[in-house]
Amino acid sequence: MSTTTRVPQEERTRAMRHRLLEATVECLVERGFSGTTTTVVSERAGVSRGAQLHHFPTKNALVVAAVSHLTELRGGELGRAVAELPDGEGRTRAVVRMLGDHFSSPVFAAALELWVAARTDPALLEAVGPLEQRVGRETHRMTVEALGADESRPGVRELVQATLDLVRGLGLANTISDDTRRRGRILDSWADVLDEKLQENR
Repeated sequence: MSTTTRVPQEERTRAMRHRLLEATVECLVERGFSGTTTTVVSERAGVSRGAQLHHFPTKNALVVAAVSHLTELRGGELGRAVAELPDGEGRTRAVVRMLGDHFSSPVFAAALELWVAARTDPALLEAVGPLEQRVGRETHRMTVEALGADESRPGVRELVQATLDLVRGLGLANTISDDTRRRGRILDSWADVLDEKLQENR
């Protein structure tokens, strides 16, 4: 087979896999883990059932691949949000608000579906666990940098972690009902406390 024939085929295969993974994440958001079936995913992706089964023969194989894809999506989404943060006064509030938005986004809702399913599915947990730890470390690192926090100072690491725990909890609450207004008030209050504490440790 010539290179000119092989490369387009590789591109088509890559594009098909990408459509399947995107469709899986969308289904997780809209239908939850139990409602995400290989049939629904293949229909949404516009891929034949046979082609989908060729790449991902089982639901778990599909979802495990989607876990890795989702990890990249979450990292990219957060990185772009950090890049758009303002400098100077109000930076801490902007960081906290940005994290609140990130943890109430559809991408977080999809990740949450995987966490819940992995609790009772050892194979899924084996895939989700290490990736989620990686996401957690990267999110923590980005938050430290965005806040300009010095974790060598006593209590600063705990403040950063408390911030992340808070926004995750608020993100969870947002999956039940639209919690935007209450979340905004809580995050602004926490930003004032966090800013004061970080100033003390600079």
